[in-house]
Amino acid sequence: MKARPSTRTRELVLAIDLGTSSTRTALFDLRGRRLLESTAQQGYPLLTTPDGGAELDPRVLEKTLHRCLRETLKHARNARITAVGGSCFWHSMIGVNERNEPLTPIYTWADSRCREDAARLREQFSEKKTHARTGCMLRASFWPARLAWWKRTQPKQKIARWISPAEWLYGGLIGCSTTSLAMASGTGLFQPGSLQWDEEMLAAAGIKPSQLNEVSDAPVLGGNSPFAPLREAQWFPAIGDGAASNLGSGAIHDGLAALNVGTSAALRVVRRGGPVRAPFGLFCYRVDAERFLVGGAVSNAGNLRAWGLRELKLDPATLERQLAARPLPGHGLTVLPFWSAERAPTWNEDQPGVILGLTHGTTAVDLLQAITEASYYRMARIAALLRASQKEPPQIIVSGGIQRSKIALQRLANVLDTPLYASDEPEASIRGAAVFALEKLGITPAPLRFKKPLQPDAAVAKVYAGEIEKQAKLEERL
Repeated sequence: MKARPSTRTRELVLAIDLGTSSTRTALFDLRGRRLLESTAQQGYPLLTTPDGGAELDPRVLEKTLHRCLRETLKHARNARITAVGGSCFWHSMIGVNERNEPLTPIYTWADSRCREDAARLREQFSEKKTHARTGCMLRASFWPARLAWWKRTQPKQKIARWISPAEWLYGGLIGCSTTSLAMASGTGLFQPGSLQWDEEMLAAAGIKPSQLNEVSDAPVLGGNSPFAPLREAQWFPAIGDGAASNLGSGAIHDGLAALNVGTSAALRVVRRGGPVRAPFGLFCYRVDAERFLVGGAVSNAGNLRAWGLRELKLDPATLERQLAARPLPGHGLTVLPFWSAERAPTWNEDQPGVILGLTHGTTAVDLLQAITEASYYRMARIAALLRASQKEPPQIIVSGGIQRSKIALQRLANVLDTPLYASDEPEASIRGAAVFALEKLGITPAPLRFKKPLQPDAAVAKVYAGEIEKQAKLEERL
């Protein structure tokens, strides 16, 4: 006799990944494995201004997400969407009215127009004490300075609520939204230790708790979502993309660190228990109520490569071959890669980019190589701070766009002078959104298997150690 076909409905999780330059959506099974054919991705422009503005059009982001959802949900036929998880670019904000209508652009983490306001906050408050309480520096990336800038430049406009882009999009999709512990901890207004808003920073920013969403990791039902398959799903509030990157790459235990190199770059470790504090210059956020996230991020990484390819008129395929033949920094250039206001470890927001050592012999490939290496040097300094705060150096799992280039991965391993493990899931943040939802449902995703690490070349690493020191001395002089 033939076995009867199973009538059990397949259960899936929808993951949403809102990035600075693109949005992705995909379906995952209950083992945390992505259905590759369900992946949808669309990009959009970051709107920049000469004074440091870096915005997104909220309606463009909304239309992009809806297009991606329609494409992904085509692959959900004969399945039930059990939950929705989200990842959103950290530190960004949008002001809305009582009807959840946007009154401002989306101000991204890269918007540095509030540098002067951040400097005034550092004059008024101890940055070290504030950092110890909130896990965040008093810098332009975070909400206190940006809200002070808004109040100074737009004194007459009234905002009902300030929320993250994900919260605004959730409000439109399901009629309500909350702030996850992770997203709250990335504002600079929250205490990751006590899980409460920081009264001193709220007052400094001129904002009341009633102007912020409720903080909770609890899910809500999809309700009247315009997408019928999502109405019975449990929607978990979006977490910060950094937290999602660690979850998605499997770097969630002691001894493991996640290094994501995409538009920007960051190195992070997950820590449990408490109290947990980050070395000054790095951050301490939350993954959820049980886990902290400690690390550092730089503003200039893949965006610099994109700039170099565009402005230096370089062909990516040809460039790979040329860089493969140049394992050492023989160009004679020292670069401060501060095209956007820089973050960790020194947060030198007022220092513009610098290229020292140009000659008539300098080529476009020299420039691209030097700029790329310079962003890696910043990551090496973050790694040194993290290693100093731990008993043992962590194994580093790499994800992001850098995985498309073995040459770039090898160069990064040489600069960091440590083995690098390529993540099985190159798009770690979207998997992390799914993993977060699965965890909260009480489901343990299948662990990722790490490939054989890419080993550094000791002789090349020694040369790069000297270049890292040169960059640090140049920054000090300037």
